[in-house]
Amino acid sequence: MASLVESTWTYLINHFSDFQLASLGSFFLHESVFFLSGLPFILFERLGWLSKYKIQTKNNSPAAQEKCITCLLLYHFGVNLPVMIVSYPVFKFMGMRSTLPLPSWKVMSTQILFYFILEDFVFYWGHRFLHTKWLYKHVHSVHHEYATPFGLTSEYAHPAEILFLGFATIAGPAITGPHLITLWLWMVLRVIETVEAHCGYHFPWSLSNFLPLYGGADFHDYHHRLLYTKSGNYSSTFVYMDWIFGTDKGYRKLKALKSGGDEVDHKQM
Repeated sequence: MASLVESTWTYLINHFSDFQLASLGSFFLHESVFFLSGLPFILFERLGWLSKYKIQTKNNSPAAQEKCITCLLLYHFGVNLPVMIVSYPVFKFMGMRSTLPLPSWKVMSTQILFYFILEDFVFYWGHRFLHTKWLYKHVHSVHHEYATPFGLTSEYAHPAEILFLGFATIAGPAITGPHLITLWLWMVLRVIETVEAHCGYHFPWSLSNFLPLYGGADFHDYHHRLLYTKSGNYSSTFVYMDWIFGTDKGYRKLKALKSGGDEVDHKQM
């Protein structure tokens, strides 16, 4: 496996420049992972597949889904791509490289764990700040147009929010100056995580059932259902920040009530 990855990477760096890989390559990888992981949830919703796992009974109209996709393409090509191009010199200055040898799995996993921890911290405060009255009304309300989220709504947001919260994602890599392959792996994991958090389905195999403090779709879906002043659940991947600052109390209370109701129903049966 290691030799296959290394030979593939050797091909890439011999046929493409650093700029092409870091900017255009990153953009292509992001778009591929984002749409391939997010589009199936539109299909599930339209065809009613796996409906027993759907968190909300309400569905989005095809027009609302198409509006989301259209806006996403405009945002990605009009905001994300230029940012990736412009930020290339910054990442080079911070130490990003694409040359051989590739970093070890130990180095990559340590750096990515650091990115998740830092991203959770920065995202929590940025997201909570976006829920103040003025910023919610003029910026963050765009993301909350979809009270019933589906995978692709994870990146449906005001351009200012894309830049604002995007800082949380790039803060870790900017500090450590990682190898490009580490940056790509981090991007893939982060995209898959945020798509899953917005997918609108809670499956028996969802990571939140197995990983302590992992948020997932059920945790974030609650955030979308409530008014901005009452929502809570501001965390990104892991929920320790909400737990520390008590901004998940409403969600925990609801979960406890549901759990108690299930126990009563079970006893009555």
